[in-house]
Amino acid sequence: MKPAVSFANHFLIAMPALADPNFARTVTLICDHSNEGAMGVVINRPTDLKLRDILEQLGIDTAGATQADMPVYYGGPVQNNRGFVLHEPIGSWQSTLPVTDTLGVSTSRDILEAIARNEGPDRCLIALGYAGWSPGQLEREISENSWLNGPASDAILFETPAENRWRAAAQRLGVDLTTLAGDAGHA
Repeated sequence: MKPAVSFANHFLIAMPALADPNFARTVTLICDHSNEGAMGVVINRPTDLKLRDILEQLGIDTAGATQADMPVYYGGPVQNNRGFVLHEPIGSWQSTLPVTDTLGVSTSRDILEAIARNEGPDRCLIALGYAGWSPGQLEREISENSWLNGPASDAILFETPAENRWRAAAQRLGVDLTTLAGDAGHA
């Protein structure tokens, strides 16, 4: 069941005052949001790992894989040993959660094997771990001024350099993060 307002396919943009080291200066794509909570993937924290490292660890042949040097991102603090592939188009993989009609997040080995064979989705971002919120937690954090939120952008997700995504996502909403105060005002 969906909540009254769903943040699925929205970016959560960490406010400058958010001190949690897991989320400071991050942009998180919310992949699912229901009355049972929310799940998202941080999209602007590349790790030192490359896709090649993940494929080799899984015993997937990397010979000829044109995307083998793609960075692997820190997707969040939950299950950070599990891979999540954000991708367009959705395709038909063994385990995919549709985020939109064209964007999905997959967790099955078959998508990684296809990427290694250069037969994967047109665009993808690979992350280890995810961010999760219990029922009502995300809404509370937004009301506490921890996050800005707004519709996601494929251009920011797949085309903007990782180091520019935090500012670009906020600028898309008309917000300059360098001018924000750390406290929320409530009338």
